[in-house]
Amino acid sequence: MSRRCELTGKAVLSGHLVSHSNRKTKRKFLPNLCNVTLQSDTLQRSVRLRVSANALRSVEHRGGLDAFLAKAKADELSSNALTIKREIEKKLAAAS
Repeated sequence: MSRRCELTGKAVLSGHLVSHSNRKTKRKFLPNLCNVTLQSDTLQRSVRLRVSANALRSVEHRGGLDAFLAKAKADELSSNALTIKREIEKKLAAAS
């Protein structure tokens, strides 16, 4: 499983660890990933995703998983999140 957020696409970054003497060695910056279960109001079911803590705050700020996926770009989402987004769009189109 890759170290990538399923909602925002945040991944591992590389950089330098800089010592006091300004000597640089390679290091990795890992995203703060959490395994969470989010509730979809439209689908009436829960969804398990591996998202960053920053994405979790964004989901809550936008008003839930459905609202977040409605505004999210398709190229940032994982295949799992993209299928959930399509299911939500189908259900909303059928309801109206």
